[in-house]
Amino acid sequence: MLTTQMSEIRSSFAPAGAAAQTGAAWQRHGKLWSNLKEVCDLLRIQAPASAAGDEFQFQHMQFKAGQRIHTIGQPFDMLYIVYSGFLKSVMIDESGNEQVLGFPMKGDMFGIDGIHRKQYSTETVALTACEVILVPFKIFSTLGRTHFELEAAMYGVMSRELVREQSMIGTLGSLSAEARVARFLVFLSDRFAEMGYSGKQFNLRMTRQEIGNYLGLTLETVSRTLSAFNAIGLISVDQRAIVLHDAHALKTLRRLPPSQVRAKQAAAKAAKRSASSSDELEAA
Repeated sequence: MLTTQMSEIRSSFAPAGAAAQTGAAWQRHGKLWSNLKEVCDLLRIQAPASAAGDEFQFQHMQFKAGQRIHTIGQPFDMLYIVYSGFLKSVMIDESGNEQVLGFPMKGDMFGIDGIHRKQYSTETVALTACEVILVPFKIFSTLGRTHFELEAAMYGVMSRELVREQSMIGTLGSLSAEARVARFLVFLSDRFAEMGYSGKQFNLRMTRQEIGNYLGLTLETVSRTLSAFNAIGLISVDQRAIVLHDAHALKTLRRLPPSQVRAKQAAAKAAKRSASSSDELEAA
C-alpha cells in the first residue's frame, strides 16, 4: 500500500521546515489519514473509480495558531489541503515587510507556489488551530501517471486557487476603501456558505490589521469602515463577530454616503430598534 510515511515526511520537514522552528508540530490527535476519495471530496472533484479504495493514504497534520506550515525558501516537496481551520499565506520582502496574499480555509490547496522553482516563495501561517492534509508532490506525480483524469482535475484545483486570487486582486484595484471591505465581507460570506456554515453570521478569523494588509488599507480604515457599516445597518459588529444584514448592498456598494446621510440612517436605525423594543414590551 502506497502511503505517506511518517519517517519520509519528518525528513522532508525537520532540517529547514516550520515544524522544527515552531515546535510541537507533529501531533497525533484527530483524524490521522484520508484516502484518495476523501481528499477528492474535500477538493470538490471527482475521484477516479479505479482508486476508490484505501490504496492511497494521505496523512493529516495539526498546527496551533501562529505555527508555520512552510516557510519562504524551504525546499518544495509537498502540497497541502486545508481539512479544518483558517490560515494566511504571506510574502515577506527584503526589508521584512509582510504582504498577506490570501486566507486558505477548508477545501483550499496551498503550496503550489513552490512547484516552479522547487522552493516555496511564500509562507503559510495558522490563524487558528488547524488540520492540514499532506500531499507529497512525488505521490501526486505518481497518481498523475496512472490516473490522467485525476491529474487534470488536480491542476484544475490549482488553477481555481490562482483565479480566485487574481479575481480578488483585480476587483480590489479599482474600488474605494469602503467597497474593498464590503467585497471582502461578501467573499467571506460566500466561502463560509460553500463550507456548509452560515453565510450571514460568522466570526472573523483574521485581525483587522491582517484584513487591511490584504486589502491595501490601514488598520484604522478597516475599523472605521466596519463601524460605519454597523451604524447604517448593513452589518452588525461585535469584536470579531459579524452579521450581514444586506449582502446585496455590500456587493454593489461603491462608496459610503456622506457623514450627514449616515447620521440620519443611524438615527433611523436606532428609532426602529427602539420602536421594536416598545412593541415587544407591550405584547408582553
